[in-house]
Amino acid sequence: MNVKSRARIGAALGVAALGLGVALAPAAQADPNPITQYRTLAGVGSDTTQDVLNGLGNVVTNVIGQKIIASWDATGTATVKTKASGCVINRPNGSSAGIDALRNAVDTSSGCLDFARSSRGPADVSTTDLTWIPFAKDAVSWVKRSDSALPSDLTAAQLKGIYECTTTSLNGVALTPILPQTNSGTRQFFLSSIGVAAPGACVQQGVQENDGTVLDSAGDIAPYSVAQYTAQEKGVVTDRRGTAVLGSVGSVAPRNADKTLNLSFPFTRDVYNVVPTAKLTNATIASTFVGSTSKVCAAGTTIANYGFGTLGTACGATTLKGER
Repeated sequence: MNVKSRARIGAALGVAALGLGVALAPAAQADPNPITQYRTLAGVGSDTTQDVLNGLGNVVTNVIGQKIIASWDATGTATVKTKASGCVINRPNGSSAGIDALRNAVDTSSGCLDFARSSRGPADVSTTDLTWIPFAKDAVSWVKRSDSALPSDLTAAQLKGIYECTTTSLNGVALTPILPQTNSGTRQFFLSSIGVAAPGACVQQGVQENDGTVLDSAGDIAPYSVAQYTAQEKGVVTDRRGTAVLGSVGSVAPRNADKTLNLSFPFTRDVYNVVPTAKLTNATIASTFVGSTSKVCAAGTTIANYGFGTLGTACGATTLKGER
């Protein structure tokens, strides 16, 4: 199947999942419900962290019990309305798209967005306009079909060869390396982890990340958030794994025997909520995101329920800054 077909299928599945959200997944796995419930902090961006932010949106409240966080999924309707007045924007799909939308809101003083979800750190540190606030630990591994003859363990060097197209088959199986769309933080982190600056011509690109249903042949291989895989497996979120199974890297499994995140896995990463640096002193942003005792960092049970590792005292740090 070519990449355009894969991308169409991924988009169609995303729309279908949105339409059937009540039947397929808990209420936390969707845009704010009702969509007219305009909460104090509006955010968009990463596919990887959309579900855990929806979960946090249900448990993080102010002193009178009102929900604070409104988080819009990476896929769904073409536009979203983030505030009661105006603020109809194109739905950002992925970390980079979410960060760019936040930057635009800051530059235009629209007030339409307060934070962006990001599964990557800063890509441009030419300014300190934005602050990446870590709130959980994730890892990125790779997946194959469960019925594939491909090995279950690959080294970083092998993955580099596969995605640079210098390795075209393993165990007699012709390889089809697949990558998410370009705004995906998971894509950027995975390529950086395996040392690939530019994917080879054989790589099929543009699918929605963390969707194992795009693997339709024995040689297909794709990066996958370990936290998303676990949450999908547990049924906490819509299960998009299809026949995808997680692989190991350098003989290190991405999960422990109890299926929690293996912190010894070579490709671990922090995930972030990005806020305007100038707003760090805003009382609501500070109490929600900043510091290890913030409302988000205190919701460790919810974070773990979505497959992520907790950060302890590192949660809520404000040292990481950049432009985008």
